[in-house]
Amino acid sequence: MATQKLYAGVKLRETRVRVGMTQKAFAEKLGVSLPYLNQMENNHRPLSASVVLALAGDFGMDVTELAAGDAERIVSDMREALADPVFADAATPLADLRLAASNAPAFARAFLELHRAYRQNHERLASLDEALGRDDAGPRSSPWEEVRDFFHYCDNYIDPVDRAAERFSSHDGKETDPVARARAVLIERGIGVAFNDTAAIRSREGADLVLSTRSAPPTQRFQILHQLALVTQNDLLEATLDLARFQSDTARAIAKIGLANYFAGAALMPYRAFQTAAVEMRHDLERLADRFGASIEQVAHRLSTLQRPGMKGIPFFFVRVDQAGTITKRHSATRLQFARFGGACPLWNVYRAFETPGRFLRQLAETPDGVRYLCLARDVSKPGGSFNAPVRRFAIALGCEVSHARGLVYADDLDLTNARAYEPIGISCRICERPNCHQRSVPPLERKLRVDPDRRGLLPYEIS
Repeated sequence: MATQKLYAGVKLRETRVRVGMTQKAFAEKLGVSLPYLNQMENNHRPLSASVVLALAGDFGMDVTELAAGDAERIVSDMREALADPVFADAATPLADLRLAASNAPAFARAFLELHRAYRQNHERLASLDEALGRDDAGPRSSPWEEVRDFFHYCDNYIDPVDRAAERFSSHDGKETDPVARARAVLIERGIGVAFNDTAAIRSREGADLVLSTRSAPPTQRFQILHQLALVTQNDLLEATLDLARFQSDTARAIAKIGLANYFAGAALMPYRAFQTAAVEMRHDLERLADRFGASIEQVAHRLSTLQRPGMKGIPFFFVRVDQAGTITKRHSATRLQFARFGGACPLWNVYRAFETPGRFLRQLAETPDGVRYLCLARDVSKPGGSFNAPVRRFAIALGCEVSHARGLVYADDLDLTNARAYEPIGISCRICERPNCHQRSVPPLERKLRVDPDRRGLLPYEIS
């Protein structure tokens, strides 16, 4: 498998501007010619090993930040947008998309925003009952999608909130029980913590924070820290929301809940302590859950947020799906990206997790670009706490590229060098390039089809 070349012209140019150097002086510092620097800044050439070393040694850059994770996300999103039938006659080469994502990311995001507005408007027009009689029927992304994309393009890591949560959990430089301290702080603010047999997981009733006795202990601990964030970190949350510039009050309100959840998770599992424990325990989710008093899902989600500059953990992807295949949470710090619309690849082991409740499923998988992953999946059913209460059923998946797999206990006894051990998976059928997939639900919209009425294979068509 060929080594992926590193194109990081935008970050190279940003570094030069940040230190206030001309191209000529910057080229001399990096030990390259002026034309060569110009070509690298415009992504006509990849960064050489000597340049990467110079950036790390002379400018203190965390070279992991040069990885094209954000560009890959944009490319994946653009490919899915261009698979829309409205672009049926516009066959855009993958190389062009990568150039746009690397050289003009702001323009690429504007294109995605335009397509999303078109899609929203198209869906509204398809439902006249919804479109007519509304004052705000103009094209805009839904608040939920807007918030999801905010976290997606922040790498699911919010530095000020994460550091504030870590400071809270290490009071006076000493590691403390964050939940016990949170309860004490809330009591100082006149807010007691009570428990009741209620359907609501968390509610404020007068001067009390009321938690449901039906909730699992990790959920109760998380909700105490969530309330603490709303009470004590309001200024920080509001300042972060101001920078995000959401289009509606609804999106801002949803994002505030998300930021409070982020604080709760980061306080329950403070960055340095959690990262150290994860390495020592080889990312054993059950041991980490026991160590920090968290749930399996909370631990998996937290692992995907360890993206602090200079202290990054293993780049993980994390996703949660429901039984219908809908992705309800998603994030990837790897090159694997998820479909923005609809479900993911049915060959992925996350969908088999519902069949084996309480068990971890392991899968070695390979995407069409040749990148190989170790994927871990498990169901995370959430009982309602009573006979008549509904059970909420989800499955989560956590994974990393195989180059990091030895740091996971789940890689033990797997033959990572056996090419036949890797199952072929994709992003979604709409943009998957595999021509002979036996689980394909719809043909790829980027490719032409051949239909022979006298011949039938796995599919009723052939992909050219």
